[in-house]
Amino acid sequence: MAATNKKVVLLLGLMAVIACCTHAQQIVCNAPVSGLIACRPAVTLPNPPPPVAVCCDALRHADLKCLCQYKDSPLALQLHVSPKLALELPKKCKLPHPAPC
Repeated sequence: MAATNKKVVLLLGLMAVIACCTHAQQIVCNAPVSGLIACRPAVTLPNPPPPVAVCCDALRHADLKCLCQYKDSPLALQLHVSPKLALELPKKCKLPHPAPC
């Protein structure tokens, strides 16, 4: 009986962690990941559209210096993200400061 109770407690704890983590907003460099994902079309070759408002809002709150560490990431290349276009996003979003990369 004690082993069954431990399994139930463990299962409930695991479910609580999963529920918590799936509803929490993930943040990278002070920017919500969902906002950064919204930037992807604007930095993807060959014909990127202008950045959308969600992207620009995420960048307004982002630590751009922190984001610079990802500009030469192999993952960016696999996703066809252009570092050059990424560096242009602050200007395209009319942010007061350029990316300090």
